[in-house]
Amino acid sequence: MKYFLGLALTLSISGNLVPGQDKPAQESRVFLEQLSWTQIRDAITNGHTTVIVATGGVEQNGPYVATGKHNYLVRAMAEAVARELGQTLIAPIVAFVPEGTIDPPSGHMKYPGTISLRKETYTSLLVDICSSLKQHGFTDIVLIGDSGGNQRGMREAARSLTAKWKGGPVRVHNIPEYYHQDMWSFDYLKTLGIHQEPDVKSASRAGVHSDYHYESILATVDPALIRARERMAKGTFSINGVDLNPLDQTIANGRKLIEYRSRMTADAIRKAVRESRE
Repeated sequence: MKYFLGLALTLSISGNLVPGQDKPAQESRVFLEQLSWTQIRDAITNGHTTVIVATGGVEQNGPYVATGKHNYLVRAMAEAVARELGQTLIAPIVAFVPEGTIDPPSGHMKYPGTISLRKETYTSLLVDICSSLKQHGFTDIVLIGDSGGNQRGMREAARSLTAKWKGGPVRVHNIPEYYHQDMWSFDYLKTLGIHQEPDVKSASRAGVHSDYHYESILATVDPALIRARERMAKGTFSINGVDLNPLDQTIANGRKLIEYRSRMTADAIRKAVRESRE
């Protein structure tokens, strides 16, 4: 029994057959918290020396979308990016980020459920996470952030660690392209026939902090995160003038967005890694 349990754990990272299954494991595991320390050790030894540190957040996202939107979305995106890159693992999602001052409340902190960090706390957290990963043997540490308030702290952490570790084998790569390039997939959505109103590059149209881009990707994770069933019943299953029915089509578009953004981000990471070692 112990043998088969150990074999299943070992094979789960390789994507080979797991006892009791008649087909290969769906995917090799890429999240550090899903692996044992020995699996992580062996993965690093076998060339998995790139690790993604992804930041999300807990904030208000309109009346229907879960406050953990950025965490769910960046987890799905980080996994797609890791698989696109290959030999890449993912640190636990940094779930708490700057969202505004706490007292008196500003920004998203004006809304119940939001959790905010001070900027210095957030930057220090990133520095400690990256330093831990360096200690274990990762040589390319990649920072991606799913919200605007995340970007400054990631940039500062990457700069300080790059200076501190200059001349060594470890590089920290802040990848602003993940967030800024074709922001909210404004242009790509139009190729899918999605035209939101008003026609502006923003995640907050008509006073609602949500858009088709986010809601379709969240639907691929769990339609309940965008309250699909409740909104269908109320006749409010739309966003920015776009009907989210049929749900299957919205999910299909969300998957296309994940594929599109993961390729774009992976390309930016490859470039950053290559240039850092020239």
